[in-house]
Amino acid sequence: MKKSFAIAILFLITGQISAQKKEQLNSEKMNISKEHYTFQLSDKVTRQKVSFKNRYGITLSGDLYLPKNAGNQKLSALAISGPFGAVKQQSSGLYASQMAERGFIALAFDPSYTGESGGEPRNLASPEINTEDFSAAVDFLGLQKNVDRNKIGIIGICGFGGFALNATAIDKRVKAVATTSLYDMTRVMSKGYNDAVTPEQRTKTLETLGEQRWKDAENGKPAARPRNLPEALKGDEPQFVKEYFDYYRTPRGFQVNSVNSNGAWLVTNSISFMNMPILNYVKEISPRPMLLIAGENAHSRYFSEDIFKAANEPKQLIIIPNAVHVDLYDKVDVIPFDKLGSFFNDNL
Repeated sequence: MKKSFAIAILFLITGQISAQKKEQLNSEKMNISKEHYTFQLSDKVTRQKVSFKNRYGITLSGDLYLPKNAGNQKLSALAISGPFGAVKQQSSGLYASQMAERGFIALAFDPSYTGESGGEPRNLASPEINTEDFSAAVDFLGLQKNVDRNKIGIIGICGFGGFALNATAIDKRVKAVATTSLYDMTRVMSKGYNDAVTPEQRTKTLETLGEQRWKDAENGKPAARPRNLPEALKGDEPQFVKEYFDYYRTPRGFQVNSVNSNGAWLVTNSISFMNMPILNYVKEISPRPMLLIAGENAHSRYFSEDIFKAANEPKQLIIIPNAVHVDLYDKVDVIPFDKLGSFFNDNL
């Protein structure tokens, strides 16, 4: 059971779970507009579309959330992204709206190669470039006249929690970092869930990826996998798949631009993650503070616990009672936004 669960979760994050049966989404129940936001904008904030370039010249698309009636004072700012495979109209936008309501300027952005951001080919992830995306967001925030560039923090959700920690370790302009439902994508792609992948399985995966590169080279373009999540559930899927489905493939969290809602990663997406552990330098975040938040019943909880053990002080780990991984995507009565607000108020 543990082995099959490990394989299933690895397949999901690399985009290999295919549809169990073909059913179209009910268009009457599902808002498929590219402009659709999966949350209600707070009436205490404003939202405006922005764009900026990262160090690789890729134009990133973001939404800037500002507290209403902030006046001309310089405010603390937050760069926010995630989950892995999501877009700014989903969790990161909700977080940005909530944090702006608490007095911060907050930037939610689409990572490179996904959503409304640039980069070719589409639906590609990279530990290096997605880490750089956060620093590019810091660049943008620090140039805003109403932002105190000495008071910039980061929030990373799910897989972008790992990139957020990596960015904070290397980018000393970031003064504090928080993650929710943390995933270390390089660890899980290279070692599997709970590090269950054997050396033989890893070798086989790398051989398969090498063969796929020949096929992509012959075809002149990279191949995509079947959709990340199925059109419908059979009922015997692992619980974590059901939870992801309940967010990404239902009106609760569906967004047409989201890879997890409506697309698939490239077959070779995992190559750059296989031998690039991004959190080897997590101790170098100190003496800047770190806040890790995870659900008590989240399949991903061990990532936060392991990083908490590895990091130096100051650090905090909060386990949310009864919560699962995706509860921290959008459940405002579960996500401790007031704690996030006080954490950044105290440390920016």
